[in-house]
Amino acid sequence: MRMLLPGSLMVFAGILAPPLAVAPHAEERPTDYRFDRLKAFFKKAACPAENYAQAFLDAADRYNLDWRLLPSLSFIESTGGKAARKNNLFGWGVAEFASPVIGIREVAYRLANSTLYKDKDLDEVLSTYNTSADYPERVKSVMRQIAPR
Repeated sequence: MRMLLPGSLMVFAGILAPPLAVAPHAEERPTDYRFDRLKAFFKKAACPAENYAQAFLDAADRYNLDWRLLPSLSFIESTGGKAARKNNLFGWGVAEFASPVIGIREVAYRLANSTLYKDKDLDEVLSTYNTSADYPERVKSVMRQIAPR
């Protein structure tokens, strides 16, 4: 026989016991709207970079970059991985990376820490990344397509 007593204790056949623990549900993380936006953006254009949405966000968060920057660079430089060579989604010189995720991390690290880019505003970063006069606006246009901000 089982009965509940005040204080959430249970009695089983005369034995006093704490309530049985209920297996917790898998910890639910709130949905990150940025992830959904990136997936949708890349999916619409059938880009392989869709598979790396979380890696883009993790790298942006780790290096304090605008979350839309790396995906936009990859879209401009390799159409989100369609024209990528040697896991290089970013047209980063002749660099080759062991995987696209490592490439994302490496480019993010350099954008945040290299003296070429560090402490520059977005237009200066983009003008350094690619010296074409229209390059900053092209990248910013993609950033706005991903999300207004």
